Amino acid sequence: MSESPVLEAKGLVKTYSKGASEIRPLDGLDLTVGDGEFLALMGPSGSGKSTLLHTIGGLDKPDSGTCRIGDREVTKMGESELCAFRAAHVGFIFQVFNLVPVLTARENVELPLRLLSMSKSRRKSLVETALE
Repeated sequence: MSESPVLEAKGLVKTYSKGASEIRPLDGLDLTVGDGEFLALMGPSGSGKSTLLHTIGGLDKPDSGTCRIGDREVTKMGESELCAFRAAHVGFIFQVFNLVPVLTARENVELPLRLLSMSKSRRKSLVETALE
């Protein structure tokens, strides 16, 4: 018996309008990622890499299709459920640092951890490890 995939996207479609033009970075995309697999998304600017990652991470909703992470269907989750899911299971490293300029480096690292249920001492330990 085979294990179910860690990630499974089926028929993902995402369309954007730009003036009179229609841009479709995802056009019926299917993707399956098994446990322990690593992927590299490569392609020119505008080819849909970020759109796919935003859809998988629940930052964007597709026009159609489904995306499952484990046994959870990300594309069917409401906003509060998505927030909780991302906080517990999804990590993003953005190309452009989304730092809050009025916070210190330590406070910026700690900020997403404050969304999780953990002690202040555990949070401090994780921040120290990340900053090292």
